[in-house]
Amino acid sequence: MLKSMTGYGRGEAVMPGKKFLVELKSVNHRYCEVLMRMPRYLSPLEDRIRRQIQSRIARGRVDGFLTVEECGAKNTIVKVDKSLAEAYYKAIKELQEALEVEDKIKLKHLINLPDVLTVEEPVAEVEEMWPAVKAAVEDALDNLVRMRRSEGQRLAEDLFKRVERVAQFNVKIKNRAPVVVEEYRDKLAYRLKEFLEEGVLENERIAAEAAFYAERSAIDEETVRLESHLNQVNDCLRAGEPTGRKLDFLVQEMNREINTVASKAGDLAISRWVIEVKSELEKLREQAQNIE
Repeated sequence: MLKSMTGYGRGEAVMPGKKFLVELKSVNHRYCEVLMRMPRYLSPLEDRIRRQIQSRIARGRVDGFLTVEECGAKNTIVKVDKSLAEAYYKAIKELQEALEVEDKIKLKHLINLPDVLTVEEPVAEVEEMWPAVKAAVEDALDNLVRMRRSEGQRLAEDLFKRVERVAQFNVKIKNRAPVVVEEYRDKLAYRLKEFLEEGVLENERIAAEAAFYAERSAIDEETVRLESHLNQVNDCLRAGEPTGRKLDFLVQEMNREINTVASKAGDLAISRWVIEVKSELEKLREQAQNIE
């Protein structure tokens, strides 16, 4: 199923004492780029998370956010630097004596001094957290892919309609091409008769001139190739794999063919249809850039 490159997914998982929340946001990008923001102590898991995301996302920039909530009791450790406290105490006493200041040194004065009391978080066991982190990422990926598929389905419906419109104009152009040659032949004969005495005109000369014009303005190959490209676009839209780059290439090829038609046809009706085709192809190109 066709997938868009834009989407959002949220997932979570829990383990004893911790809850992991993962948010993934994706936007258009030529390749697959993953940027993760997470607590520093979980950095050893970043490469694994990136590979996990890239295994399911082929194109698009994915911004990931991993947050951790502490649940239940927290084994916080408070350490006292007795040597530092004693050094502070002696320094304060010396200062009192030097300044002849009499004041009682209280405990609250010492514990507020830098590094006397320090709070240590328990060492994070990253490997123990990985199963829960992986589950949260997978949950977010499921929701992200689901949204990208839903948006991709909407894009596919629009693209199918535009492809059909281009195909209809291509049929009109193809059917009009032989008529253009006949009209040219009739106009040529009429104009030549105006200049020739007694209306004497060689049919062979007219036929040769018309044949030359037909060869110079022939657009059969271009309309056939355009039809082939349209069939390939339809195949891409029905494929169950990333096709955004191929669609972009096919739209470029179709633009090349219709530009050639415009330069060779020299007919007002065909020129109008060419403008319509180019308008649809531009919209196709814009939409193809949103597809994975």
